[in-house]
Amino acid sequence: MKCSCVDSVRVARPLFHAERGGSIPTSTLCLVFDTCSRETFARLNRLWHSRLPLIGNSQFRVCYSAEYDGLWYAVAAWSNPVARMLPQQTWLELRRFAIASDAPKNTASRMLGWMVRDIFKRFPEVQRLISYQDCEVHKGTIYKAAGWIRAKDYVSRIRGWAPTTGWASRNRAGRTNQNLAPRMRWEYYLH
Repeated sequence: MKCSCVDSVRVARPLFHAERGGSIPTSTLCLVFDTCSRETFARLNRLWHSRLPLIGNSQFRVCYSAEYDGLWYAVAAWSNPVARMLPQQTWLELRRFAIASDAPKNTASRMLGWMVRDIFKRFPEVQRLISYQDCEVHKGTIYKAAGWIRAKDYVSRIRGWAPTTGWASRNRAGRTNQNLAPRMRWEYYLH
């Protein structure tokens, strides 16, 4: 059985990957979480992300992956907050989180918890983590399950430019790396 093009993108260690034996993880306890390269993250995000497959020139501080038996099942990328008014060195924003359709149930919640613990160790200066939920397609279940809270001071709004808003200087609707749906901000306090 030859690997398809999609499978070859998912292979974590191509030199050691034999033919697929049909083994898939049945539990999130099978997954191994670790950092990954920006290039690996970008390739897999393009395959799996539900709304924003392209990342543009994003400057990520760290990218993560979930792997089992030589195949990747999830990727995530963290950066300084996109909103320039937020603290840039003591907050991190989860910019993208993409999961394969054949990943075990609860992969997102388990990986989110693992990333929080790793960020706590890796970036001792970071005090708060944030992420924006796309309200049109997600319910925030992974954040609730992982102990995150909704930001009280954040008002969900449709992003983009309109002549009456005044908060954006140019039309952002044509940009491919931004979502125009209403969002909810979730936060996790590390300190």
